[in-house]
Amino acid sequence: MKYIIIIPARYPSTRFPGKPLAKIGGEEMILHVCRAAAATGERVVVATDDERILRCVESRGYEAVMTSNDCKSGTDRVWEAYCKLHSDADVVINLQGDEPFVKVEHIRSLMECFDSDPSTQIATLVKPFDKNEGFESLFDSNRVKVTYARDGRALCFSRSIVPYIRGEEWRKWLDSYPFHIHIGMYGFRASVLGEVTALPVSGLERAENLEQLRWLENGYPIMTRVVADSSIGIDTPSDLEKAEKMLK
Repeated sequence: MKYIIIIPARYPSTRFPGKPLAKIGGEEMILHVCRAAAATGERVVVATDDERILRCVESRGYEAVMTSNDCKSGTDRVWEAYCKLHSDADVVINLQGDEPFVKVEHIRSLMECFDSDPSTQIATLVKPFDKNEGFESLFDSNRVKVTYARDGRALCFSRSIVPYIRGEEWRKWLDSYPFHIHIGMYGFRASVLGEVTALPVSGLERAENLEQLRWLENGYPIMTRVVADSSIGIDTPSDLEKAEKMLK
């Protein structure tokens, strides 16, 4: 199985403009992600819309490609990059550019979904909800909840709490069901990536602002792989401050 890891990194951001170039431990965030991805031994390419990000990545010996400003999502940017590169990889790993602490073993776990089952079309990661975080954080709409079948196939993604525990007082829900949180890292069969990016926005996707619901609505199975923990995503300058403290 041949893989390529593509990291979408756009400069404009409502909450954090220029985020990929923000420094953590004296080094740009995007370079932390590149280093982790490169440790897999696979080809790594940053797909960006900004020459400053391109120059930063290439100055450290990593590969980058310019993509359109019109990409509506990171997935669209990854597909455009894959086409521009004329890659012959069987599987494309979409690794987020704002996950500076991403773990190599997580990327490899995603790859194993395709190595272990050649019929896998799309794969992603989930983790058990940590009860120590407190029940209130389960209500956080930025933390996407996942349910999956016994074979690992995703059944539902939602910003709401799923499943709803009927007949049980909500403070006891964590003791009633093993809730899981989605980790936004994906693997796609290259041909499937092209297909799903061509699909029109679906009703569920529009309602929850989760593009993976478009794929499910159109009949594409998404396999999940459970990992013990997740890295820390950087969405705002305050997240960056927390990450800097954690690194120290």
